[in-house]
This record gives sequence, structure tokens and C-alpha cells, in this order.
Amino acid sequence: MNRFVLMVATALVVTSPVVAPAKGPGATTDFAVGPQYDTTHVYVPEQDFDRFVASFSATFGGTTSKQGVFQVTPTASQTKSQLVLTPAGSVSVFGFKTPVPYPFGAERTGYLVADMDKAVDAARKAGATRLLYTFPDPIGRDVVVQWAGGVNMQLYWHTTKPSYAPLATAPENRIYLTADAADAFVKQWTRFAHGRVVSDEAAAPGSEIGRPGETVRRIRVTSGYGDMVVLVSDGALPWPYGRDMTGYAVSDLTATLAKATTAGATILTGPYDAGDRKAAMVQFPGGYIAEIHQGTVK
Repeated sequence: MNRFVLMVATALVVTSPVVAPAKGPGATTDFAVGPQYDTTHVYVPEQDFDRFVASFSATFGGTTSKQGVFQVTPTASQTKSQLVLTPAGSVSVFGFKTPVPYPFGAERTGYLVADMDKAVDAARKAGATRLLYTFPDPIGRDVVVQWAGGVNMQLYWHTTKPSYAPLATAPENRIYLTADAADAFVKQWTRFAHGRVVSDEAAAPGSEIGRPGETVRRIRVTSGYGDMVVLVSDGALPWPYGRDMTGYAVSDLTATLAKATTAGATILTGPYDAGDRKAAMVQFPGGYIAEIHQGTVK
């Protein structure tokens, strides 16, 4: 979705900034602006919209933009929309009043880029396919792209560059793939995002995909767009694994889960050990599922 609601959002109050990885000698242009401008796209039924926003805000803190009803697609549609800015990452919330036009609803993240045309060209050269060509919105332009393995993302650009404080912790884009696509995806994404593979573990704990006692390949990547984990398995994932799109790092998992449940969220699994972290899967009102973890070591 386009990001014109960002223009009315309140800046985050945070403590420790997330620093983008440095560019190597001779690096080509990096179009990332910063993870504080990246938002997970959350689609909820209109009747659950306010409950979700209240629950997510109560769990992670932060601020919200002014709620409104907008057309945010190039074809006719109407959606209630609001941005929730938290120190652990932001979400763009959509509660459509009309049917959701294709290809919206399947994209996981919106990433702000410094130059739309050049970023799209770079993404295509890295292997991405446009599911929707670049289209205008009231304050900029947007495009929807797909990477290897069917990973859909949106890139957006603002006519007037927004300005927000860095996050306390960057959210982790969680991607579940089979070996058929995992290496191709990582190669495409790191080329486009100027990403760096932080670790590639062939035998990480299977508890991270809901299969304790087994192992899973876990690839962690960082870039100017934030953090990412690619979980490579045979694809047989017990619910709710694979339905989560984002992992949120917190300093006190127990306290955060207590806030979540008090605010109407449900703990689906955990807390469980996942190698170098303790984590839980949480479902918020409206159906949004998130991984929340403590103790990530890079």
C-alpha cells in the first residue's frame, strides 16, 4: 500500500539506533532509506480494525497516525488505513470496505526507496518481477514486486522525503522457503538490498518452525532495509508457522507477552527456545500473527 499516512504520523521516541551496514568499495547505488520507514502490511476485517490497532499499540508502545478512509490502489477501492509506529517496528493497517484488488493483500512489506525508477530497475536486474507497474499515489509512487519463491513486497517513494528517528530494534522479515528457491531468493535480495549474510546455519533448532527435535536451515541477512531471516525446510510447517511475516525483538519477552494478552492478543505457541533466542507466536485481534523474541545474537 502507498504510504501517504506516514505524513501525519508522530515520530518515534527511541533510544539506540539501528545502523545500516556499510557499503563496500565500488558498491553500486543502495536505495534503502532506513528500517524506520519499512512497514509490515496488516490486512484485518474492517470490524476488527480498531481492536487490532489498540492491541498492537498496547503491546509495543509508540504512536499512531490519524485514521482515515482512502483509495490506496490504482483501481477503485476504499480502505480504512492507519500507521502504527513502535520502537520495535511499524505496521500499516488496512481494513478494506470494498473487495481488495489484485495483487494487494499478498505483499508482506512496504520499503521506502530513495529513487523509485532506479530502485525498480535495480530490483528487476536482481531478478524481481513486477506484479504491478509503478503507480502514483497522493504523495508519491508505489510498485509491487515478487522475488524467487513467491515473496511479494512493495516499494514506495515520497515526493517529499519523510523524517523519522531510527528504531530501537529493527523488525525481522521472516521468510519461509524450500531449498528450491531459498538460495535464489537470498542472492536476489542481497544484490538488490546490498545485504550481508550474517549467518547461514544448516542445522538450527527445528523449534523455530514448530518442529522441536529436528533441524532447519536458517539464513540471517541484514541490510539498510532492516533484518531478515530465511527459514529453509521441506515446507511442512505446523500452524501457525509460515503465517507470520515479521519478528519483533523486545528486551523482556515475558513482560511483552503479558501486555499482549492483556490487550486481547493470544499466545499461540511458546515461549520456546530457538537457539540464541526465546520466542513466541502471538495472534492479535483481526488475525495478524507475529513472532516476538528476546535475546537475538548476531
